[in-house]
Amino acid sequence: MSVFDHLMQGFAVAGTPLNLLWALLGCTLGTAIGVLPGIGPATAVAMLLPMTMKVDPTSSMIFFAGIYYGAMYGGSTTSILLNTPGEAGSMVTALEGNRMAKSGRAGAALATAAIGSFVAGSIATVVVTVAAPLIAEHAVKLGPPEYFLLMLLAFCTVSAVLGKSTLRGLTALFVGLTIGLVGIDQITGAARYTLGVPELIDGLDVVLVAVGLFAVAEALYVVLFEGRIVSTQNRMSRVHMTLADWKRSVPAWLRATFIGIPFGTLPAGGSEIPTFLSYATERKLSRHKSEFGTTGAIEGVAGPEAANNAAITATLIPLLTLGIPTSNTTAVLLGAFQNYGINPGPQLFDSNAALVWALIASLYIGNVMLLVLNLPLVGLWVKLLHIPKAPLYAGILIFATVGVYGIRQSTFDLALLYGVGLLGLVMRRFDFPTAPVVVGMILGPLAEAQLRNALAIGEGRFSVFLTRPMSAVLLAVVLAVLLLPRAVVWWRRRRAPAEPPL
Repeated sequence: MSVFDHLMQGFAVAGTPLNLLWALLGCTLGTAIGVLPGIGPATAVAMLLPMTMKVDPTSSMIFFAGIYYGAMYGGSTTSILLNTPGEAGSMVTALEGNRMAKSGRAGAALATAAIGSFVAGSIATVVVTVAAPLIAEHAVKLGPPEYFLLMLLAFCTVSAVLGKSTLRGLTALFVGLTIGLVGIDQITGAARYTLGVPELIDGLDVVLVAVGLFAVAEALYVVLFEGRIVSTQNRMSRVHMTLADWKRSVPAWLRATFIGIPFGTLPAGGSEIPTFLSYATERKLSRHKSEFGTTGAIEGVAGPEAANNAAITATLIPLLTLGIPTSNTTAVLLGAFQNYGINPGPQLFDSNAALVWALIASLYIGNVMLLVLNLPLVGLWVKLLHIPKAPLYAGILIFATVGVYGIRQSTFDLALLYGVGLLGLVMRRFDFPTAPVVVGMILGPLAEAQLRNALAIGEGRFSVFLTRPMSAVLLAVVLAVLLLPRAVVWWRRRRAPAEPPL
């Protein structure tokens, strides 16, 4: 069956009234979350995981995907009007978008951001549609040695790019690997590290850990370390673009799309890097350089927003085909898949083809929904900024508590939830990334099983990782990820001219 036939089947599933309703709900909620600074899609998905446990897996993943890319659309609103990015990927949009708003061109900035997001998201979705099955087809031929090294690559890249420090990223990863060891050994069936607590025999629930690390920790952090920030909103103008704006925006959208897609596809660190690259590219190529940093250049909004959405959409390729998350939200989405007993990876396109293609089809549908939601209703989204922080974060804590308690009706789970929340609070306070904890917890037991299987194939010899061509290539990539950045820093220091003596 061709890719087109699979996609049409996906549209048939995603286009049912119930799934359309879930997509609309996800897009609406995602846009609202993007508008509200500080919450983010990872926190929202983690908070809602327990609430959707009884929902059909396909509907649930369509809902979460809507939240994910809806938040990317909504983040531009606060960046432009308030100079307060709702998401890290919207930081660059604020540079020129807020200056355009102050110059009375908020409408044009919001329009190019929304339309650029639609264009980039649609092109990136086509790339996901074509590339994901091809990658899965080749990845399914891998054996235990290759799978172990693939997971090791995921550990290294996620730890290196999701955080300000590789050491802190690796520390967070080891915390997750330690959590993943709790429970029943997959090979021997023996209970380990349970401390005699019956509730730990099945291990720590990934939903509980995700909710604690993201939702509870975020609410506690805001209460303890952030005050109520009052921002000045710029005056809204009519959301439209002139012919000159279109001529300047279209090339920026296309350039940025093809900058963002590779960064999303590869484990290269989310959407922050491509948005900065796009901004630098537009500033260099623009014929209106005097507008940058003064009245605001529309290319400086169009490019970064398109790069942001292209990268975010493309992150689904490594998640679905290899089970590798490259952002906070995809790490939580990996937990959502696991919650339904589904392991993202090469077999996903065979074992759960209906779910995968419905999810991909929902991206096309969601992009259209978001364009409709963002352009005419921008005034409504701005009103969300008047919600006080106290009831907002109190509501998050209530949702998190009720949701986790509803899983097993266990008070031990609640104690564990707030224990994990305090751990997340400490990590947030000292700039330790939290996504590697979830990745280590989920992929750790799988990597352990693949390592044991690989050593069984090699009769106990680690040389099995060198004798197989693909595993040798993956091992070289892992070493490059770990060593090349340090080699570059060392080389630059060596080439730097020595400081003259005083």
